[in-house]
This record gives sequence, structure tokens and C-alpha cells, in this order.
Amino acid sequence: MEKMRMESVNMTEQNIEKIGALFPNCITETVDENGKPKKAINFDILRQMLTEEAIAGDEKYEFTWVGKKAAIVEANKPIRKTLRPCPEESKNWDSTENLYIEGDNLEVLKLLQESYLGKVKMIYIDPPYNTGEDSFVYPDKFSIDKEEYEEEIGLHDENGNKVFVENKKTNPKFHSRWCSMLYQRLLLARNLLSDDGAIFIHIDEHEVYTLSMMCNEIFGAQNELGTIIWDKRNPKGVVAGVAYQHESILVYCKNISIFATVPFLKKKEHATEMVAKVENLIRKYGSVNQKVRDEYKEWLKENKNEFSGGELAYSLIDDYGNIYRTVSMAAPDKPETRSHRPLIHPITGKPCAVSAKGWRFTDKTMDEMLAQEKIEFGKDETTVPNQKYFLKDNMEEAVASLLYFGGSDDAMGLPFNNPKPVYVVKKIISTLCKNNGDIVIDFFSGSASVAHATMELCSEDNINRKWIMVQYPEEIKKTHEAYKQGYTTIPQIGKERIHRAGEKIKSEAGLMATNLDIGFRVFKLDESNMNSVYYSADDYSQDMLSMLESNIKDDRTDLDLLFGCLLEWGLPLSLPYKSEKIEDYTVHTYNDGDLVACFEENIPESVIKEIAKRKPLRAVFRDSSFANSPAKINVTEIFKLLAPDTRVKVI
Repeated sequence: MEKMRMESVNMTEQNIEKIGALFPNCITETVDENGKPKKAINFDILRQMLTEEAIAGDEKYEFTWVGKKAAIVEANKPIRKTLRPCPEESKNWDSTENLYIEGDNLEVLKLLQESYLGKVKMIYIDPPYNTGEDSFVYPDKFSIDKEEYEEEIGLHDENGNKVFVENKKTNPKFHSRWCSMLYQRLLLARNLLSDDGAIFIHIDEHEVYTLSMMCNEIFGAQNELGTIIWDKRNPKGVVAGVAYQHESILVYCKNISIFATVPFLKKKEHATEMVAKVENLIRKYGSVNQKVRDEYKEWLKENKNEFSGGELAYSLIDDYGNIYRTVSMAAPDKPETRSHRPLIHPITGKPCAVSAKGWRFTDKTMDEMLAQEKIEFGKDETTVPNQKYFLKDNMEEAVASLLYFGGSDDAMGLPFNNPKPVYVVKKIISTLCKNNGDIVIDFFSGSASVAHATMELCSEDNINRKWIMVQYPEEIKKTHEAYKQGYTTIPQIGKERIHRAGEKIKSEAGLMATNLDIGFRVFKLDESNMNSVYYSADDYSQDMLSMLESNIKDDRTDLDLLFGCLLEWGLPLSLPYKSEKIEDYTVHTYNDGDLVACFEENIPESVIKEIAKRKPLRAVFRDSSFANSPAKINVTEIFKLLAPDTRVKVI
């Protein structure tokens, strides 16, 4: 019977397997620290495989810093930790699909690698900006100690003489630790993105160019979707130079080929409001008439400071109540490939003037547009006809590079330092997460603006998005207002903000709140559920093992063990489950049979048979669930007979 690993996946081994699948001749063999053979990469051959000419010399273009290699090693290194469920700190534990995880986000990302591999539609993070100042939410200073940095880069020769002069302005020691910190997390985060997913990263002027190079390397320069400039309309105070009043939001996708076929669009800001206005005016006046058209235009003028130029152009209404604008049909190039046929004026019956370059459409398309009444004629044939652009067909538009907002932060009255405004976060999330089940993750959760914004969006458009927040349990300084209000850690305030926001949103949503998920399951990063003997059983004889402690730590519950198994087996942590008694033995069923677990001692054969008859996809037991090796063999035979497709493991 197979034994569960009970540690995060070894990313180095996985990467070696992927390279081996592409370049088998680059695989070699070495030995680990225990002298056992293991696969490795011959990097000289790999480098040669990736170039068309013989490699000579060491010159190359690359983005690097002190500690980069160590950061990669650390990112790929497996850990023996787990996420422990905390129903008592959760909200709507049994029904919610949202997660709030407390712990170091690097380690949490490692643990989520299998359960959420390729399943996250959007990663939206606001990492530390490396300003050199301590911030409330994160330790925001990542410069390396001077001695440590000089030793690593070999600043001095063997006699202690400095071998080069540092450029103070671009001194990389102030970037190195910040780069290592973020690089590790982005490496792991990329694995979680779905093929049609993307990452959005807030950053200010201090590290925007460094972050851009880092993302080009991790996500691929070809997968850059662009940079959104958030104009906060609040310039910084007195500075030695330009007073920045904006931040940047870097956007990278997982697979640019998908975004090439599915445009990256956002809803027109006021399109729904404009349609509703016209519908109300038609009801007011009983039909589509000149009063409707005049009052609608007057309304647009009154709101011209709020509406974009593109929205204001949709100022016309046809006889069916459709809002539209007119655009030229003139061919932009290659006029010989387009139609030059004159259109007949519907009133005068005479041929209309034709654009000098002809029409941009073929005769067939022009006929279709005429049938659909998508061509606007002038008073007579002397006016060149235009195309009608209906608002109902253009409710979305390209995501703009500028985002304006300098308003309130909507932090529910809680004492956060500089929380991101919900308005801004909603604008970003709505560009990509448009389907039920889309997952948004923020592993620098802080004030939990992403959770707040996601719930608010769901209440507005009735789309069931899910969110995962990850936040380090950083202690709050005793001098801070939050501490005075009784909060001792960042997650405590974050969870309270989500709770308050959810209740407010639900109370205001009315009927739209029927299926609104405002709950969240809380998990906390902790050491492995397993004792050290579990990982080193080969070092002990059978007689010695019988005298040692249990494989499992004494303070761990069935729920701890169940969710620990889910992480290894790659199952999401948000699905429903039930616990029941079978002959006085507790059996847990996760998501109607994705996994069935029983962690009782000395489980009788009758209970094993009942579990097998249900034909779960996976089954897991404790090693001590069986009296001896023959009993384990018997369990294997039972499943072979009753549920041959079930994978069975023990912990």
C-alpha cells in the first residue's frame, strides 16, 4: 500500500522531468547528500541545445543580483508543513468557497502547488515597494547588510582592498533581498495561473523597472499585456525631483496566444446606466420620439465630466430605442479590395456620394448592414453615409492604460495604513474574472481589499467568483491605533474587514444576495501533522518503531489530517464534505467521493468493505488503522475486488 508523502512537491524534481521530456540528452545522474543516485541536468549540454552555434566565452545578457541562485533553490525546496483548518475562526465554514490563509506566503504557495495548479484566473498582489521604510502591513526594507553584500560580490581582494567603486544611486544591495523575496514567490505563483489567467502587480517608482525585468524573465516578455497607470490624483510631498502621483500595475498573462484570440476587454464605465436611462425615458414618454432623444442628449451633457469621450459619442437613438454613434465607412487602405458601389438614399431614391477610397466593407457585408439598418443616411444623397455603432453591441472596450481615482479607501472604518481603494480593485478584477468559478488570489492580502472588492462585484453582476487571501500573521506595533482597538495581528483586522464588508454588501444587495458567498474558511500554516519518525522510518528497525511515538502528532485532529491529505492529493480546500459513523468508526467523505478517509485505529474489515463499495476516487487511512502487514494486504485486496479504480494510501 502506497504511503503519502506529507510534504510539499519537490519543484526541482518536477522541473528536471519537464526538461528531460524536451531534451533527454541533457539528463545526467549525480548523488544526493546521502549518497543515493538522483537525476540532474547537464547544463553545458542544455545551453548548447538552446543555441545554433558553438558556445564560446561567458558573455551574455541577463538580469541578476546577489542571491538569485539561492532564491531559486529555496523556491524549489520542499517543506514539511501543512495548513490546519480553523472552523471556529471561519464564517459559513460548511458552505463557503473562499479561503483566508495565515502564514508565510512563500510556504503557503508551495503547499497550494498541487491543489490549485493551473486553476487561478487572476493573481492580484500589492507587494512591499522596497521604499526603505518600515510599513504597517509588511516589513518593507530588504537591503542586504553592507558586510554580507560585499562578501558575496567579492568587493575586496584578498588583501582587503576595494576592487571597484560602487555607484551609490544604482547600488544593487538595496535591491537584492527584495528581488529574492519577490522572485521566489512569482516563480511559484506562475504555476497556479490558468492558461487564460493573468497576474496584476502594484508597484511604485522605486522598483517598477526592476519588477518589469523580473516579470519578463518569469512570465516571458511576450506575455506582457501592458502597464496600467493608476493616477491617484494626489502627488507626493516635497521631493528632490518629480513628485509622483501615480503607481503602476504591471500585467502579465500565462499564455499570450489565448489573449490574442479573446480580447482583453473591460465594461464601458457607464454603458449599463446609459441603456437604463433611455429605457426610462421611453417609458416616460410612451415611445421613441424627439423628446426622448433631446432629454437623453441633455443628460449626457450634464454628466460630461463623469463620462469618457467614447461614451459621450453614443448620443443617438434609433426608432427601436437602440443607442448608437456614427463612424466613417471609408476604406483606410487598399481601396481596390473594397466596395465602390453607391448606396441608394432611402428617401430620394438617388445614389449617395461615395468615399474617395470606397467603402471599407465588401458588397456582401454592405448588403447585410443595410438589412440590419446599421447604415446612417443623411438628409439627402449629397451626404456620405456612415456606419451605426450600436452601444448594445459594444458594451465592452479595450482596457485602458490609465486609471483615475483618488477617493476613499472603503476599509470599513478599520485602522489600515494605505489600503487599496475597492473602486480600483474592482476595476482590475472585472477586466478578467467574468465567469462563475473564477478564482482570484492575493498572497499579500494586507487589508483584504481584494476579498472586499470581489464580493462587491459578485453582488453587482451575480457572477460567483472565489477568492483566496494569504497573509503573514505579522504582529501590530503597540503604538499603532489598531493595537489600541484590540487587534494584535494583521489577519485579525483583515478577517474583521471581510466580515463587516460581507454583511454590508449582503444587506444592500437585496435579491441579488440570495446566492452571495460572504463566508471564508480560515487555515493556518503549521508544522507537519506527522512526527519526524514518519519521514525517516527506514532508519529504524521494526522493533524500534514499535517503541516510538505515533506517526501523527498528538494535538492533530481528524480535520487536520483530512485537509493535509487534500493538499498532497491536489484537491481544492473549498469543497463540501461530511463526517458520519459507520459501526462507530468516523468516516469523512470529501466532495461526494473525491476522497474518503478514516483515521481510526484497528478498523474492522466490514467498515473497509463499506467504504470500498462506495467506490471513491481516493481513500486514505492511518498506518495504525491496521493491526499488521497481513491486514494491510487484505485491505488492498478488498479494494481491488470492490473498487479497482480507487487509489488507496496510508499516513
